[in-house]
Amino acid sequence: MTLSGRARAGLNSVVRELNRQPVVEKSRGKWVEDVVAWCHQQDIDLTMRISNQALRFDATLMAQINSMLESDRLAPLGRSLSGLSSAAQAAEGVEEDKSRREGPRAKRVLINLPPQPSAWLAPEPRSIRDVDVSGLKLAVFGALVQVENLDSFYAFSPEIAALSGYANPLVVYRGDSHYGGGFAELTKAWRKTNRPHLYAGDFDAKGVTLALDSGATHLLLPGIEWLTQHVTPLHQPAEQLPFQRRLRQRNVTLPSHHPLRPYLALLEKQRGLKQQWFGGEFVCISLS
Repeated sequence: MTLSGRARAGLNSVVRELNRQPVVEKSRGKWVEDVVAWCHQQDIDLTMRISNQALRFDATLMAQINSMLESDRLAPLGRSLSGLSSAAQAAEGVEEDKSRREGPRAKRVLINLPPQPSAWLAPEPRSIRDVDVSGLKLAVFGALVQVENLDSFYAFSPEIAALSGYANPLVVYRGDSHYGGGFAELTKAWRKTNRPHLYAGDFDAKGVTLALDSGATHLLLPGIEWLTQHVTPLHQPAEQLPFQRRLRQRNVTLPSHHPLRPYLALLEKQRGLKQQWFGGEFVCISLS
């Protein structure tokens, strides 16, 4: 029988209370009953500490519990496994808490790099890498380019005129259920650099809203003349109407000649275009 998660959490709270007082008494609720059952299995005598209503904890009992945990190669009391990766949990002992562990991709992002020749891989136009956010040296990148759709991310090349003013752009997949957490970590760190954050994604009400919510400073879109000729109501479905209110509010705050205004006017007409259909010359449109 292993010590349940709720029992460990309860015992951890007792550890903190014992730092302030010599004895802590807890009524026999569910987690205490788990502790009682575990102690009985481990032959820890509770006779002098237990009643029908409560269990008394002191330093001696906690030392006995810790001794048994140590012999079973489990993490000692006061050490939470919550939020730790499986590797970090393994360093604490053989116990694993999958429900509260840090996911293996929690700090990972997909980045799109210049081609990197390899003796065992056929040449590719770009190199895709899965990296830990904490290992990225953000100082070497002149701009962050956030790409919304995975297929567009794989095909994306920063060798376009609209990005020529940025040295070494960092091209990153926006993320999904697999990589979304890592990208959130990256944007938090990137915001502190005060460098441009470009959003390359669908031209529709939801896509522009996602850009605003992500903290992007610019949209990377086809020029307005090309886009006006190619937008379609098929790419701006009715279910995106709830996003329009936010964009209307943004529109009224912009100066009359702001370059974002004609793009928002297209969206207001319920016209849009998915990123995979983009063409023409691209431009950077400020969101502020």
